[in-house]
Amino acid sequence: MEALLNDKNVAVRLDALRKLIETTPAPEGGGHVNNHIHTTYSFSPYSPTKAIWMARQSGLQTAGIMDHDSVGGCREFIEAGKIAGLATTIGVECRCSFANTPIAGRRINNPDQDSVAYVTIHAIPHKYIDRVAAFFAPYTAKRNERNRKMIEKINALTPVTLDFEKDVVPLSNFNEGGSITERHILFALALKLLDYTDDICGLLESMGVKLSDKVRGYLTDETNPHKAYDLLGVLKSSLIEKIYIDATEECPDVRDIIALGKEIDAIVAYAYLGDVGDSVTGDKKTQKFEDEYLPQLFETLHDLGFSAVTYMPSRNTMEQLLRLKEFCKQYNLMEVSGEDINSPRQSFVCEALQNPVFSNLIDSTWELIRHENAYGEE
Repeated sequence: MEALLNDKNVAVRLDALRKLIETTPAPEGGGHVNNHIHTTYSFSPYSPTKAIWMARQSGLQTAGIMDHDSVGGCREFIEAGKIAGLATTIGVECRCSFANTPIAGRRINNPDQDSVAYVTIHAIPHKYIDRVAAFFAPYTAKRNERNRKMIEKINALTPVTLDFEKDVVPLSNFNEGGSITERHILFALALKLLDYTDDICGLLESMGVKLSDKVRGYLTDETNPHKAYDLLGVLKSSLIEKIYIDATEECPDVRDIIALGKEIDAIVAYAYLGDVGDSVTGDKKTQKFEDEYLPQLFETLHDLGFSAVTYMPSRNTMEQLLRLKEFCKQYNLMEVSGEDINSPRQSFVCEALQNPVFSNLIDSTWELIRHENAYGEE
């Protein structure tokens, strides 16, 4: 029955959830929240319905959908939340251009490109879902033009050949309003490479990829159900620099995102990443982002009209987070928690939220839900 939660048909997914809820007691909750769960409408192992099930089974009090450039899964997510008795909040994540701001030319929170930053729009009133979808539609079309060009670069570098329509689109929910990201492309490549050779580690090393013992263990484990996702992680860290093409036309100006947020009375948040030294989670390379110019960043966010900052307590040092919280307080910016979920190995629970220092992040989640629901149903 649980396998049907990822069925291609929304009605089948929701019906399977109803049956599971009827027969499976909810686990004891731990007061956890998560406002940044990706689904198959961007890139994830989970449909919106499966994401709600995973959130419930993990003991979350609330769950928030956050797909790239897409609100295609929001209505399903809301309905699944009602079935499961789980409070929900909906949003969208996108990259936008800061080229016309005082921090132009900076490496902001995007590891691949200067002057471009990830931002999130939270607590979208349900009556505006279609308005948000219409806003992002032309940017999605431009993104797919770039996706095709990156596939051409992949085909020149690897022993397999990818086709956008045949290999990548079927891995997405694009035809139902979803987006196609770099992760879709690299996941398609991972599947092709695993079909191409039984010695995936040897192939990667012949391509100049260095593998840790941990990753090597994953890729050589014949019983590993997540091998394709593990290979995706390797490809993302080792290949993206060689195939990445700067995003330009697909990135709205940050002021347009702020304007959209005001139009629909949603909460627009900057997504803090922070410098990476010895990665707390062990999955990021050493790289500098916003920390050395944080005062200028916050002044810019304030002047642009941002309402909030979202961050992941598990991803940064306490020193970084305490400094960040001080700036949020200084500029009266709401703090929002969001642990990015897009891989089967990730936990839906952020244990760091149990620290009283971050109790306000639980309160702000309920504030998002109240704000969103103040508009009633569509």
